[in-house]
Amino acid sequence: MTASPMTNGGPGVPAYWQDAKDELMRRDRIMRKLIPQFGDLHLKGRGEAFVTLARSIVGQQISVKAADAVWQRFLAVCPKCTPAQVLKAGPVSLAECGLSKRKAEYVIDLAEHFKAKRVQAEKWAEMADEEVISELIQIRGIGRWTAEMFLIFNLLRPNVLPLDDLGLLKGISVNYFSGEPVSRSDAREVAANWEPWRTVATWYLWRSLDAAPVVY
Repeated sequence: MTASPMTNGGPGVPAYWQDAKDELMRRDRIMRKLIPQFGDLHLKGRGEAFVTLARSIVGQQISVKAADAVWQRFLAVCPKCTPAQVLKAGPVSLAECGLSKRKAEYVIDLAEHFKAKRVQAEKWAEMADEEVISELIQIRGIGRWTAEMFLIFNLLRPNVLPLDDLGLLKGISVNYFSGEPVSRSDAREVAANWEPWRTVATWYLWRSLDAAPVVY
C-alpha cells in the first residue's frame, strides 16, 4: 500500500519534500546549487483525477498558451468537467472548443472509461506506479508520458522519472552536460543518484528552465 503523500511538511507540501531536498543536496553537487535557488516552492497537486487527465489530453502537442485557451473554452462547455458533462457535450461541441477531432474522441473515451468504471480511479492512491501506468495507457490518447505526469501532478508520487519528457532531458543537458545533447541512457545514469526522489529532482530541473510552476 502507498502512504498518503500529503502528510506533514506544511499545508499543500508533499510529506517527503524536505527529506528529498536534503538528500538530493547531500548526494548531488548540481542539486546542491539548484535547489536553494527556489526557496519554498514545491510540487503542487492538480485536483481531480478526471480533470487532470482531460487537461493533459487537451494540452498534448500544443503550446502552453494555446492549451490554456482551449481549456478555458472547454470549461465554458463543461464547467464542472465531469465525465457526464463531457459525454453530454459530444464530439461536435468539443471540436468547437478548439480540440482536434482526435482529441475530442480521446476526451470522450476518457469520460466513458470513468463513467463505466473501467478504470479503478478510487484505488490509484494505493496502487504501485507501474500498475497505475498500465491502467491509464489502456485509455485512448494516454501514453506513458501522460500517465507519468499524472503520477507526478495528481498522485504526487516521489520517484517518477519521465524519460520521454523533453524538459527533463533539456534540464539534464543544461545542468549536467554543459548544453550537450543527452540520451535517455545518459538521463537514466544521472538519475540513478536521485533514487528514491527522482520526481523532486525532475521538478527542480524543470524549474531551472522556467521558474514558473508547471501546470498539467
